[in-house]
Amino acid sequence: MSNAVRANALYAIHAAHSGHVGIVMGASGVITTVFANFLRPGVDRFVLSAGHGSAMLYAVLKLAGYEIGDLDSFRKIGGLPGHPEIGIPGVDATTGPLGQGVANAVGLALAAKIRGTGARVYCLCSDGDLSEGIAYEAIAFAGRMGLENLVLLWDDNGITIDGVAQTPVDVPGVVRACGWRVVNDIAGDDFDRLNRALVDAKRSRNPVFIQVKSVIGMGTRLAGDAAAHGLALNDDELLKLMRQCVSGRGEAAWAQVAAGTVKKKIEKSYTIVPNPKFDVSDTDVATRELSAKYLNLLIGAGANLVGGSADLGKNTGAKVQNSHDIVPGDFNGNYINYGVREHAMAAIMNGLVAGGVRAYGSTFLVFSDYMRPAIRIAALSGMPVIYLFSHDSVAVGQDGPTHQPIEQLASLRLMPNINVLRPCNAREVAWAWQTALNDIARPSAIILSRQKFLQIPTPAHADLTHGAYIIRDATARRVRLTIIATGADVPLAIAVADKIGASVRVVSMPCVELFRKSPMRFQRDLLRGYVVAIEAGATAAWFEFADAVCGIDRFGMSGDGAAVYHALGMDADAIAVDICKKMK
Repeated sequence: MSNAVRANALYAIHAAHSGHVGIVMGASGVITTVFANFLRPGVDRFVLSAGHGSAMLYAVLKLAGYEIGDLDSFRKIGGLPGHPEIGIPGVDATTGPLGQGVANAVGLALAAKIRGTGARVYCLCSDGDLSEGIAYEAIAFAGRMGLENLVLLWDDNGITIDGVAQTPVDVPGVVRACGWRVVNDIAGDDFDRLNRALVDAKRSRNPVFIQVKSVIGMGTRLAGDAAAHGLALNDDELLKLMRQCVSGRGEAAWAQVAAGTVKKKIEKSYTIVPNPKFDVSDTDVATRELSAKYLNLLIGAGANLVGGSADLGKNTGAKVQNSHDIVPGDFNGNYINYGVREHAMAAIMNGLVAGGVRAYGSTFLVFSDYMRPAIRIAALSGMPVIYLFSHDSVAVGQDGPTHQPIEQLASLRLMPNINVLRPCNAREVAWAWQTALNDIARPSAIILSRQKFLQIPTPAHADLTHGAYIIRDATARRVRLTIIATGADVPLAIAVADKIGASVRVVSMPCVELFRKSPMRFQRDLLRGYVVAIEAGATAAWFEFADAVCGIDRFGMSGDGAAVYHALGMDADAIAVDICKKMK
């Protein structure tokens, strides 16, 4: 059966003239054992964290009866992608960037515990995965949570692209110290011992880590060599190897497995989320406080959400009165303390959402940089993860430039297929949450202030669905100037407008992505005259809509938040003078 997997995977690689032979030859026995003897289709999950072995995964799925299309479409436009992508039947996580799949598997295992599905999660990882820091963040978290339904199989061949793998000196020791049960040194072709280890794993009270010693490129002239990682064999060698691996007996055995494969996808349980009435009378309030109040109402009204934070739940407003901790042995809560593990939190949330749990997580906006690879995977995969990013500008103040975001907002907006929502008042906060919850085709980032600021009310007739609207219109007949602002900078824009005169319109644009998708006629009608954007962050991206931008293109400074704002040019008098000069 393993040889049948190798033959089919090599066929895909040969058709593509591209792919990774080394893992196919070295690890096919491991993936075969899991799929043939342990994986319950429609119940259990499998994650190939070593996503470069996608040809091997597709071969197994094809043989096991999953309807994935033709293997000769591998790495071709419209065919099977070069690394696994969620959406293909049997592919439970988008992997490729190493380490992500380990954390995804942790999230899937946690989702199974939260939902009570009884699912077990199997993950195959490589030396490269276990060289990445995110893998150990996730492994430590899984150990603390006691996820005994998780099995991590390490394809330990000691080789990565540049030669000897730079994993920790004692990987099993590190994992054991994280609270896992560890099984050492099973040979890759020792099917009996691997089977016994996987049977024993079902009885473990801890997550299980199995070290499988393999040979990269086994059976080729490059066996054990770093060159075996990629496509280093010529066509004749590849065809000869493929023919040697063809196995009629293996194909027949796989046909029996395929007969029991459940063809339908595992169902996700995203529920319809209520929209509670939200009235706030505060005149000066931080949007993180507004978000916390609305979130508490959502959960109280029955929203089936699982939240969490990288050790900042109260600071960001992610942990509210109706939050109840998920802890080892009790998965009935709705809030997770991930510890100071931003990257793992984001990737674990991808696994939670893939496992049917609607997840949100939080940290400060500046630390979204730690999470970015996993956010990108969520966007690429169309995963409706929700991020709460508070402390959204230099108004953070005394913590200084290390904690003051500058480029993060622009950077997130540059990413395809993600909603970036920066609300300025209670109505926009509620709308931001509802937009994020109702969009199940992409992630959403809700950007929130730490500082209190003046609440400028949204007009009752305003339509927020296009991501931008007139929050204060010009009183003159002709609009000579339109000021765009977002979030905590809307009151500043109003103050600037008051100083310039009656011909100024102020537009709140809480979601650039939705505005960009709106009809061009709507965009032209909204942004009349000379257009200026005001936002306390990087300016370059705003020139898509604006003739001029008032922002911050340098790092911040330590000091009182309001004083830092003024010192960096976010001052109504200075901005008004600057705009008037530019309009002459």
